[in-house]
Amino acid sequence: MKDSICEFKAVSKDYSNRHGFFATDSYKIKALDRISLSVKQDEILGLVGESGCGKSTLAKIALGLESPTSGQVFFFGHDIAGFDKARMKIFRRQAQMVFQDPFSSLNPKKTVLKILSEPLKIHKLCPRDHYKERVSELLQEVGLSERILNRYPHEFSGGQRQRIGLARALATTPRMIVADEPTSALDVSIQAQIINLLLDLQERHKLSFLFISHDLPVIQFLSHRVAVVYNGQLMELMPKRAFLQSPHRPVTKSPNCHHPYTSLLLSSVPVPDPKVRTKAKKGDHGATLDYKSDRCQDGCAFCPRCDLAIDRCGVERPLLKEIEKNHFIACHIIT
Repeated sequence: MKDSICEFKAVSKDYSNRHGFFATDSYKIKALDRISLSVKQDEILGLVGESGCGKSTLAKIALGLESPTSGQVFFFGHDIAGFDKARMKIFRRQAQMVFQDPFSSLNPKKTVLKILSEPLKIHKLCPRDHYKERVSELLQEVGLSERILNRYPHEFSGGQRQRIGLARALATTPRMIVADEPTSALDVSIQAQIINLLLDLQERHKLSFLFISHDLPVIQFLSHRVAVVYNGQLMELMPKRAFLQSPHRPVTKSPNCHHPYTSLLLSSVPVPDPKVRTKAKKGDHGATLDYKSDRCQDGCAFCPRCDLAIDRCGVERPLLKEIEKNHFIACHIIT
C-alpha cells in the first residue's frame, strides 16, 4: 500500500449559528463529524457529495487554512497543528490549491507574469532575473504560450484562466494539490480538456490530488479512490472499480454493495436515453435536519432520508467496515 501524504484522523469541525444579530441563543452546526481519511502518494482521491456536505471545509483543513474543532491532520506523518513558522512555510509550498472559480482566484490587477512570479518570490525558488524563464516553462506545462505573459485575467476564457491557476499551483513544485471543483464553472468541452490536463500533470509530476466535486462522471473518470460524504460524515470509501458498478445494491456483503446514499447518488446520474424515466425515491427529497437534535448528531446523518433505516440508525453512529478489499461502508444495514 502506498504511503499517505495527508491523513485525517477523526477530524470534526463545528460552527456556531445564531438566529439573528442580537440573538443570545446559538447552536453548533457540524460541518465535519469525525472523518478519518488519507490521501496517498501518486493518487487522485475523489471526494464526492452534495452541496453543503463539508467537502470545501475538509479542503481548507487539509491546507491548514482552518483548524479542526477536534481530531488531527498529518502531512507526511507530522501533525500540521504543531508546525512552527518555518515548517508551515515549507508545508505551504508542498500543498497547493486550485480553486473553483478561475476568475475570482486570480488578481485582476496583475499580469500573468506577476501572478505566476509571486509564489517564486515568496518561497525564493529562483533568482529574480530567472522569473520570466520559469513562468514561461510553467505556461508551457499547462498548454499556454509565453506570449500571454503581459496580459490580464479578464482577457482570457474560463478554461485559460483555470490553466493559469494550475500553473500557479505548480510553481512551488508541490507534492499534493487540493482541487475544489475546478471544472464546475467551465463548459463541458473545456472541462474535458482540463481533466485530461490534470491527469497528464499528475502522471508527469507524480502528484497527489484531493479532487472535490459533485459531478459523478468526472469523479468516475479521474479518481483512483472515491470517498462519499454526507452531512459531514464519511459514508463510503472505495476503489474506482467499485464506484463504477451498478447503483442497485443488495443489502448483503457483496462486491456490488453500496451505501444507500451512494446508491442514491449513482441512480441520480441522468441516462442519455429519452425512453428511460426515473421515479423519485424517498431520499430524493431534500433533508430537513434539526442540527440541535441528538438523533441527527448521534446516529447516521443519512438516517432521515434512508428508506432502509431502522431504529438503531437514529441513535448509533455506524462505523466504517471493510466489506471487501479496500472497500469500506458505514452502515448498520449492510453486513
